[in-house]
Amino acid sequence: MIAVVLAALVLIGGIITAAKLRKGFIAAITAIVVVALLLLGSVRTVPAGHTGVVTTFGRVENYTLDSGAHLVAPWKQVVRMDNRVQKHTIELPCFSSDIQEVNVSYTVNYQIRKADAMTLFSTVGISYYDVVIAPNIAESVKVATARYTAEALVAMRDSLAREIEDILSAKLAVYNIELVGTSIENMDFTDVFTNAVEAKQVAQQNKLRAQTEAEQRVIESEAAAEIKKIDADAAAYEVLARAEAEAEANRMISESLTQNLIDYTYANSWNGQLPRIVTGEGGGLLINAGDLLGTGAREPLPESADGE
Repeated sequence: MIAVVLAALVLIGGIITAAKLRKGFIAAITAIVVVALLLLGSVRTVPAGHTGVVTTFGRVENYTLDSGAHLVAPWKQVVRMDNRVQKHTIELPCFSSDIQEVNVSYTVNYQIRKADAMTLFSTVGISYYDVVIAPNIAESVKVATARYTAEALVAMRDSLAREIEDILSAKLAVYNIELVGTSIENMDFTDVFTNAVEAKQVAQQNKLRAQTEAEQRVIESEAAAEIKKIDADAAAYEVLARAEAEAEANRMISESLTQNLIDYTYANSWNGQLPRIVTGEGGGLLINAGDLLGTGAREPLPESADGE
């Protein structure tokens, strides 16, 4: 635009000068300079990673310019739209569903598509971050945060991040802005809530430790009882086995006994003497046991020394 103004001034000056000097050479030089300035003013450059949106007296043309140098009519303007991935971090005061205050640090990565650059410019303008993106980030984060309790925000941070991204992505898609990625950088709670959470965690840890110790004692007691039971079963089994063995031995002995074996065993163990049995009043009769067997004779008892 400056080049166009300078060219116009040079043209006016050349005409005035030519009129005064009435020489065609000066007029020709002036015309050449004017044409050169107009050509230089018509060259527009678009940086890499940008898209050029062309406007004619404020009206957006139905085409865009790629990065590089372009020859554009002097009365047209080229607006550069950045279509690289851009990053912004925003700090937001939010509230949980149980009315706990939490400050969320949220980062978004976004970009505008080249084909949609002129649509975004015509509907929103070049300040699309302040007009569209920042307000929608704030709304999405606050809406999603309000669905969780404060404790759930700590425990379900990944779920919260996904939910915020889903909400924000749908909102920005309406304006042809692509959400590349998001992240929750930090969540800062009040000191009162933080202390309460820490105290609860300590209590839970102590409870868990007590439960673990109690379970360990139960396991040890059960193990000791099992050992005693095993020992008792072993002792009972030993007694039972011994008794069964003795009974079996007795049974086998009983089954193996015959009258001949009894007589034979008795004969081997007899010393040849038969017992004598005293009978009658005063012990006056001595019976030889052999008589009972038919092998001995009855003998009178010898008199005692005192004549009884």
